[in-house]
Amino acid sequence: MNFIKYCFVLLSMIGFLSCKINDSSLVQIITFDELEKTYKIDGIQLVDVRTADEYNKGHIKNALNIDFLDSNFELNTQKLDKNKPVIVYCQRGGRSSKSATKLLENAFVKVYNLKGGFSKWLSEGRSVEK
Repeated sequence: MNFIKYCFVLLSMIGFLSCKINDSSLVQIITFDELEKTYKIDGIQLVDVRTADEYNKGHIKNALNIDFLDSNFELNTQKLDKNKPVIVYCQRGGRSSKSATKLLENAFVKVYNLKGGFSKWLSEGRSVEK
């Protein structure tokens, strides 16, 4: 009887872990250095999910603004190609984390969240467009 319980617990754990390890369903964190390297890759979609006012005060070069707080956020993300990698960022990471999860729920293949957000980008003296 103990052997059967042991097998059941073991199989349950394997099943649970295999669901959690699916790379296509996880948001990956990307560093600033990794972001600068990916600029050279064709098809990378960089998305600033801050408000239009925040975006207009300064943003990372080539970033498209899709405001996470806008009621049309999901509709606006339809401008993006679901089969190409998407990198999202916000001011510190909260909105971008939620945005990344939403994108994955809407069948985007690869989604990355920029570590530290725009405030850290600024604090490191990196270039900004207005």
